[in-house]
Amino acid sequence: MRPVRELDQSIAKDVVGIFTDIDDTLSWHGKLVPDAFIAMQRAWSSGLRVVPITGRPGGWVDHLARMWPVDGVVGENGGLWFTVKDGRMTRSFLQPAEVRRENRAKLDVLADRILANVPGCALASDQPYRDLDLAIDFCEDVPRLPESAIDAIVAEFHAAGATCKVSSIHVNGWFGTFDKLEGCRRFVRERWDEDLDATRGKWLYFGDSANDEPMFAAFSHAIGVANVRDFLHRMKSHPTYVTEGVGGHGFAEAIDHLLELRG
Repeated sequence: MRPVRELDQSIAKDVVGIFTDIDDTLSWHGKLVPDAFIAMQRAWSSGLRVVPITGRPGGWVDHLARMWPVDGVVGENGGLWFTVKDGRMTRSFLQPAEVRRENRAKLDVLADRILANVPGCALASDQPYRDLDLAIDFCEDVPRLPESAIDAIVAEFHAAGATCKVSSIHVNGWFGTFDKLEGCRRFVRERWDEDLDATRGKWLYFGDSANDEPMFAAFSHAIGVANVRDFLHRMKSHPTYVTEGVGGHGFAEAIDHLLELRG
């Protein structure tokens, strides 16, 4: 990984938009970093597209899409995307309602099994607001569990035939093959009628953990905030650049550099 200061003007001038994770990328120690929010506002006001991509639930996504200076939000690791256009909310889901209901029943059974088999973990406090996935908390509202416990949670998801990703706070699992990248592809097609694969060289991606790996692999100008180093051992694909600052402090550092290059 190269220092984010090596992102040069020739790249910065061509950027059309920013995708960014939220937890420990815009936040730090569970709180949104004020400088990160201001940086996001500055980027959006400058004409750049801004789209948070998160493992957080649909309930959060509804609020963020309405209230933040963004063009939309992709949530539940790519399973849904909400946007407000001309004052009206549009909600889109990768899976139809009947499939979501069937999968929810299977995830509820799986949740009971994980809680019984992995001592110390818990359902994420935001689980009631989720539409497609199951989030198991290993450090947000419970004492941090060891790596072996995280691996055990992952093994339970895989044994059930579910897809799962490790974030900085949760292990998220779902039935289906989608991820953050697929959600972004569908969001960009629906929001701007564009093919993301044809234009992704003009997008930046910011992230910090293993559930960002599909995005790190896809975007040649992916940027990890400094704490991404804690999760490199869980990823084969790493970001191209890394910030000096952690969490939202690193995001603000990178956006300041980007906007300076763009004049």
